[in-house]
Amino acid sequence: MKNVVITLLVLAAGYLAYLQFGDSEKANNNSNNEKFKQRQTTTKVEKRDINFSVTVAGELSPAEKVSVRPEVNGKIAELAVDISDFVKKGDLLFRLDDKDIRIEIDSRKKQIDSANLQLAQSQKEFERASQLYQDDLVSKEVYESAKNKFELSKISRDRAQNDYDLTSEKLSKTSVVAPFDCTVLSRPVSIGQAVSGSGGQSGGTEVMEVADLKNLIILSHVNQSDVSRMKVNQSVSIEIEAVADLIVEGVVERIAPQATIKSGIKGFSTRIKLINTDSSTVKTGMTATIKIPVANSKGVTAAKLASIFTERNDSKQKTETFAYVKQKDGKYAKQMIEVGVSDLNYAEIKRGLKEGDEVSLEKPDDENILDKAITLDGEKVEETKKEDPLVAKYDKNGNGKLDMDEIMDARDKMTEEEKTALREKMRERFGSGRPGGSGRPRGSGRPGGSGGRPGSGRP
Repeated sequence: MKNVVITLLVLAAGYLAYLQFGDSEKANNNSNNEKFKQRQTTTKVEKRDINFSVTVAGELSPAEKVSVRPEVNGKIAELAVDISDFVKKGDLLFRLDDKDIRIEIDSRKKQIDSANLQLAQSQKEFERASQLYQDDLVSKEVYESAKNKFELSKISRDRAQNDYDLTSEKLSKTSVVAPFDCTVLSRPVSIGQAVSGSGGQSGGTEVMEVADLKNLIILSHVNQSDVSRMKVNQSVSIEIEAVADLIVEGVVERIAPQATIKSGIKGFSTRIKLINTDSSTVKTGMTATIKIPVANSKGVTAAKLASIFTERNDSKQKTETFAYVKQKDGKYAKQMIEVGVSDLNYAEIKRGLKEGDEVSLEKPDDENILDKAITLDGEKVEETKKEDPLVAKYDKNGNGKLDMDEIMDARDKMTEEEKTALREKMRERFGSGRPGGSGRPRGSGRPGGSGGRPGSGRP
């Protein structure tokens, strides 16, 4: 008996929980439906300013950076600077041990002295043989021999001089100086370490890396759809992420003439120079966000991007841009429009709409759209409506659309392609398709055909 009572209590508790859960779920559904019904579906065309900036990321780097390597082989004898030291142009960076080279120079000097003595001796013999040959006292063979000996002595003297000059030049290359005012970024070697010259196959040993930290640049990758609106010497604002509230000025210094692909995005490498930066605060390697102004219009007629639609007109072989304008009788007219610049939320309307017009934020139901569309010139033209294959196949009551009951009945009969097409149609009509969604059309229903902004998909 006790077990029976417990079982009945458990069943009663479960039933009460089920009723409570059911009421809660029903209340949530009603709330969502109410929000969906109360969503904003229209907006007014208004006068406003439109300012749009392209935002790209980049990394600070010095305008001039050099890997310093010796031109000759040797051993580090002196390191005059260390990491983070500032060095003036022409100041010593490091020096190689030159003892062996100086010994070689002494040897070259002695070779020159010996060559000069041989040259002087052969010159005297040539002059004497030349005089005797003129007096017919020696044969031509003796004269030619003396002449050849003199010429060979001159060549030997020139060769010795060239060897000396090359060795002297090698000695001058043992001391390496700063190529410009710079700061030492790295110094991976130590005194006494053997290094190879840059003339070898390895390209030489890097002794240190120096850079001009007073002139910083940013190499950024700008999307191909935005680069056409940029120009050289254009001013930009740069936000340094590592320093709170720090915004510095910059200027577009160079735009690459050829596009490259980076992270799957085709764009152009753009060099931006920072102006009047504090090297104690802004350092190379920091990440920065660059805002490049590309569109600026004051007091223009503007509409929300969600109210602007595009559609391919196959008969005219062009893409039409239009808005649905609400009429006095509550229906909507398909009004062709011409769009100018835009930002992330609004687009300039050059023709087709005026301030105060009420436009739809989502595509109205077909029965609420007037049969005639309005051109940019104000003419009304008959719209050629395409029959929806899903409606033609599954519309049972003949009202020209699929009701919810018809969709539920046809769901199991539809192919995967038809189900996908139906979902896309619902998204175009209701945005995300959820109560309380934004109601924005997607796909080709947005300006630019790809769900972007008017024109090329960018402002």
